[in-house]
Formats: sequence, C-alpha cells, structure tokens
Amino acid sequence: MAIQIDMTRYENLAVEAHDEGVWVVTLNRPTKRNALDANTIEELVDFFSTAPRAGVRAIVLAGSGDHFCAGLDLIEHHQADRSPADFMHICLRWHEAFNKMEYGGVPIIAALNGAVVGGGLELASAAHIRVMDKTTYFALPEGQRGLFTGGGATIRVTDLVGKSRMIDMMLTGRVYQGQEAVDLGLAQYIVEGSSFEKALELAHKAAQNLPLSNFAICSAVSHMQNMSALDAAYAEAVVAGVVNTQPEARSRLAAFADKSAARVRANY
Repeated sequence: MAIQIDMTRYENLAVEAHDEGVWVVTLNRPTKRNALDANTIEELVDFFSTAPRAGVRAIVLAGSGDHFCAGLDLIEHHQADRSPADFMHICLRWHEAFNKMEYGGVPIIAALNGAVVGGGLELASAAHIRVMDKTTYFALPEGQRGLFTGGGATIRVTDLVGKSRMIDMMLTGRVYQGQEAVDLGLAQYIVEGSSFEKALELAHKAAQNLPLSNFAICSAVSHMQNMSALDAAYAEAVVAGVVNTQPEARSRLAAFADKSAARVRANY
C-alpha cells in the first residue's frame, strides 16, 4: 500500500495533488525570489524521498511569483557565518535532494520563469524536462560572489551545456535566455505563454505511461551515464528485460498489434 504525503508538513513548499497522479510542488518564498535556504532543502529531500513510494506518477516543479529560483539564500549564508565543515554538509543535503529528484524514477517537469540562477539552475537541472517562458534567464554568478557551485552544477549543468560554457558562465556571469538557452540544452521547451501550463500538460502526458517504464526512463538513463559503455550496455539489457516483459504492457502491445493504438506521426 502506498504511503501518504502530508501536505501540511511543508512550510516553504506548496504541495498540491492533481488528478491522474500528477502533483505540483511550488517553491513558496516569493519575497526571496524562492532562494533556497536550509529548511527548503530539507523539505525537498522529504518530498522527493516520499513521492516514489506514494504513487506519484509525475511532478511539476515551479516557483511562486516572478522567479523560479534565485539560488542559495545568500542572506542566510552570510548571517550563519558557516565553517567549511558546516557548508560541506549543507552542500551534501543539496546533493541528497537533487539526487532524489534525478534518480527517484518519477518524471519531474520544471516550469521556469524569471531567474533560474546559481543553485536555482542546479535545482532545475535535476528535473527531467525543463519548460521556460519568455521571461526566463539562466546564470551562474558564483565567480562574482566569491563563491563556487556546491549543488551539482559541475555535474548536471556541465552535462547540459559543456565544460567550456559552464566555466564561462561562472567566470563572467554570462546570462542565457530565449531560444539560445534552448539550443544549448538549458531547457527543452520555450513557450510564449505560461511555462506552468505547458509543464502541467507534459506531466499529465508522462503520467499516462506505465510507472515501471517511467521509473526506468527517469532513473536508469542517469545511472547508465555514470557507467562505462560496456557496463551500461549490460545494465540496459537487464532493465529492458524487466520493463519490456511487464504484464501491464501486454494490453498496450496488443493495441499496437491490432492497429488500435495511436501511431507516431510527424509534426506538420
């Protein structure tokens, strides 16, 4: 039996259940441009640890107000005057949260607007699909702040844009937006209207897939990227063996065989 998500336990996240197993998680610190303080990270760890065991089939991750997320809460960081060991453990909790997202097996679609900066970009890059609107801009201003990324940008953002562009963003504060950001891989979709509406549409579409298929897509691919080619090929075969013989898929395969299933068509 699936465990239950207690929506009332979250203070910095607004958590809402939609139909078809789709949930919406909204960063809810708009006066701080949804900057990530330590408590918000703990709530992200909690929710994304629970979601795969609670029957959640897809998640939209959004920010309240005009910005998705401006990154690390620099005011909290400055006032805390942390030791190196203290901040190392903060970073490890960020990694815990973002790894739960990337490897948890539940599709996460980020609805981006306004600032997706620093740790906000690290958070967005842990989602499986990113949808941006015309107001969205991406930056890694750590160099100008006397900082260095601690939430996985050297891994995930480098995977998206490449090492040289990642270094350029950090050294110079370069900002990407518009179609250029999509072309570089910072987002997969750009919309004229609401990024949230498009993200919700994609979440409902993903939620129609079998959960085991989504689990493999949203966890195995990332794991295989961390393996040698030989090990990844073996792991892919094992995962395909399990997923492609699941009993729940037989009706879908039958629909394909009798030509009653929707066909893949070109977009004209």
